[in-house]
Amino acid sequence: MPPRERNVVGCLALLYLLGAAAVALLLPSQRDLELPVIAGLTLLYAVVGRVSFEIGSTESVATQLVLVPMLLLLPLGIVPLVVPVAHLLSRLPDYARGRKPLDRVLYDVADSWLTIPPVLVLAAGAPGPPALTSSGVYLAAFAAQVIGDFVPVMARERLVNGLCLRDGLRMAFWVYRIDAILSPVGLMIAIAAKESPWAVTAAVPLVGLLHLFARERHERHTAALELNRAYRGTVMLLSDVVEADDHYTADHCRSVVSLVSAVADELDIDPESRQELEFAALLHDVGKIVIPNEILNKPGALTDEEYELMKTHTIEGQVLLDRVGGLLGRVGRIVRSCHERWDGGGYPDGLAGYDIPLEARIVFACDAYNAMTTDRPYRAAMSQETALEELWANAGTQFDPRVVAALARVVRSGAAIEPSPAREVRELLSGDQPLAVTRSDASAL
Repeated sequence: MPPRERNVVGCLALLYLLGAAAVALLLPSQRDLELPVIAGLTLLYAVVGRVSFEIGSTESVATQLVLVPMLLLLPLGIVPLVVPVAHLLSRLPDYARGRKPLDRVLYDVADSWLTIPPVLVLAAGAPGPPALTSSGVYLAAFAAQVIGDFVPVMARERLVNGLCLRDGLRMAFWVYRIDAILSPVGLMIAIAAKESPWAVTAAVPLVGLLHLFARERHERHTAALELNRAYRGTVMLLSDVVEADDHYTADHCRSVVSLVSAVADELDIDPESRQELEFAALLHDVGKIVIPNEILNKPGALTDEEYELMKTHTIEGQVLLDRVGGLLGRVGRIVRSCHERWDGGGYPDGLAGYDIPLEARIVFACDAYNAMTTDRPYRAAMSQETALEELWANAGTQFDPRVVAALARVVRSGAAIEPSPAREVRELLSGDQPLAVTRSDASAL
């Protein structure tokens, strides 16, 4: 681990050991100390801890099926000492094979904070054997477990990785929802184990079923990632075709990607729509590969016939992307609408207002701004302020006013709107890093 991470995790581990020792020394217990039960639950916890499954944007384990019986069957004072031992046993094969560095042992201790708060609640309200009549206390103990786990984990992630509270809560929601679902099952196992300790093995078939589901989900997720890489590769290939055919159009599209990404930040676009938006920004002019170069690069105004032919590039772009289908088929529908006007006077379908996809409205405004601020064979580039004035003059008729407002905030923040190098666009499309317009001075907002 890096020194900062080692120091933070080490401090949490040390504080936990001190707390666990204090609980073991000071907390009286009304339960018998049965070594076979302690050993069995510890080993079972370690085995269950080996089975993880993806849930939401994180991973979870079904150890709640064993932790609840531990809390309700073992002497309360020793539970905070047993859990880190179980964590260590669970990771022992990884340490032995060199898959994890030995300093990760600190996590085995620091991740045990979820035990002390519920132990204290149970000691105060239900220190005896498990019983359904104590359900209220058990519910309070689960709430204490969630808080006792989330607070140190969030503090660690904040100090080490800079994780914000909102992202931490989003990930925690998935994990604690699984724990809440498994806790009643763990309670039933504990009640049954009060009469027959072998009842704790009832968790094994359920964990085996979860393992099968986890493996199947992993395989489907891997297949989805491979398909997504295929889509991204297709986008890169089409981008190369556009660049080889028309260098200006390629630079223009990369600039629109950068600008669209910044506007998406302003509008808080969700991740799924964000991907389609970025693809559409790069490929919104892909249909121009079928337009003759003498029309694309004509230094003067287009004739009516030439203009009608030029307008077909949105339809041609959709046709091209529909041939790929799937994600790019949805992107194709956005590409088709990238020249629709807010008042319904655009092409090719005359859509108006909110009938136009939001992604298309964003690309349309960013496309227009970039075109106005770029030198063309038939005119010089406008200044940023002149281009913004033109956008505002047409907000509510040609452009979505909310999108224009977000675009104006991006431009006036001091962002440098330049064509993104092809390397950066490829990093964006490969998912390696987000691509956004650089803000030179946040105080200008």
